[in-house]
Amino acid sequence: MPINDIETQVATLIEGIIMTPVATDAQLIDSGLVDSLSAVDVALAVERQFSVKIPPSEIDVHLQSVHTLAQYIESNGGA
Repeated sequence: MPINDIETQVATLIEGIIMTPVATDAQLIDSGLVDSLSAVDVALAVERQFSVKIPPSEIDVHLQSVHTLAQYIESNGGA
């Protein structure tokens, strides 16, 4: 699956959790769009939708932006 398609799906997934539109390059955690509780929700939703597990100690690394998360999903066979 092309990275753009993954980004679109990830953005939709995150928007459904935080109830706010997000750009693919928006800083999710640093900007406060995603807090610690919603980050866990996003990680669980990614696991359900893409069958890719994000280790708890790496959530903040991979949730920097929609693009960063999409790259992680793609590189871990979730596309």
